[in-house]
Amino acid sequence: MTEKATIAAGCFWCIEPIFTQLAGVIDTKVGYTGGHLDKPSYQAVCTGTTGHAEAIEITYNSDKISYEELLTCFWKNHDPTTLNRQGPDIGSQYRSAIFYHNDTQKQTAQELLDTLTKNNVFDQPIVTEIVPANTFWLAEEYHQRYFDKRQKS
Repeated sequence: MTEKATIAAGCFWCIEPIFTQLAGVIDTKVGYTGGHLDKPSYQAVCTGTTGHAEAIEITYNSDKISYEELLTCFWKNHDPTTLNRQGPDIGSQYRSAIFYHNDTQKQTAQELLDTLTKNNVFDQPIVTEIVPANTFWLAEEYHQRYFDKRQKS
């Protein structure tokens, strides 16, 4: 069964390649979500005033990889304890967030967050938002599969 997952974990250039390599992931797209501006551009989102996060939308085959497995990868590949920051990137557009598409995804995300917190997996409190998915605005073409394009040039 084909499903979608949407996550934000800092710069979308950095997180997208991790998910493209997972068995069961059909496609990834980078874009912007969680904000208040229609049709945001990269330049607008970079100002930190649109409310959007740089995010990736993952299309996956749930018979081959579960939503829980995707979120486990998400938790392992960024720091969910830094508010509005990942590495050198600072601003709300780089926040940690899970944008759920249905109640099952919401429940799975919350249960995983609760387990990580209970088991003190991180030294600091987790600040990842778990919020409903809304419009996912596709980023400009030059952002899609950015690292793949850079390796070919």
